[in-house]
Amino acid sequence: MKKWSFALLSIMLIAVLAACGNNKDADSGADNSAGAPRTVELKVGASPTPHAEILESIKPELEAAGIRLQVVTFNDYVQPNQQLADKQLDANFFQHQPYLDAENAARGFNLVTVTPVHVEPFGGYSKKIKSLDELKDGAKVAIPNDPSNGGRALLLLAKEGLITLKDNTNISSTLQDITENPKNLEIIELDAAMMPRQLDEADLVFINANYALEANLNPEKDALLIEDLQGNPYANILVAREDNKDADAIKKLAEALNSEAVKTFIKERYQGAVEPAF
Repeated sequence: MKKWSFALLSIMLIAVLAACGNNKDADSGADNSAGAPRTVELKVGASPTPHAEILESIKPELEAAGIRLQVVTFNDYVQPNQQLADKQLDANFFQHQPYLDAENAARGFNLVTVTPVHVEPFGGYSKKIKSLDELKDGAKVAIPNDPSNGGRALLLLAKEGLITLKDNTNISSTLQDITENPKNLEIIELDAAMMPRQLDEADLVFINANYALEANLNPEKDALLIEDLQGNPYANILVAREDNKDADAIKKLAEALNSEAVKTFIKERYQGAVEPAF
């Protein structure tokens, strides 16, 4: 009888040890299938168009590499950087380098560029005039109120001779840097996301390409004045934090965003309204 009790206890002990081993695998996130890669979650903030669309196009490639990509869309330019800095996101994809530089300086962030992806031409649009020659004295002009994009609008106005700035090449130019305004343009500053709604109010409205595309505007076809794509310094970039920029998942995301497949996707989907920057 004692022998049977000992044997039974031995079997129960083996079963308990086996169960512990299985729990250890579950806790570590390991797949019990031999050789199967562990899946990594990657949360990336993006503007809906074109950034989120581009990210969605590479999900299958990343999934095959063991990365489950979660795309979180934002309709403003403030929260994606704040949430990345707060570690609610692993990366974001919506901005250009001058905007990132201004955000880091103003808000004390330590966010870094991983890679450029595409260029969106910034332009001025109107429902009220068909050419800049029709812009009347005292016309209302709406520009973004953030430093870098507001500066881009002023540089375009200066390039067309509508205003003169202290330095017609300074991206950081503000309304206070206007030295001549021969048409007495009424220049108002508003949040970039509000710009498409100003088309019914203002005579000329400067709109970032992502918001233009969402409003069914094609920068190449509909803008009255537009930035040159050649040598454009405003490539939209993948951004991470200093503490995770070298992570394997971030590197794989950057490689996928700079792939020939993404280049083809951008060219075919946006037909010149967005161009690859790699």
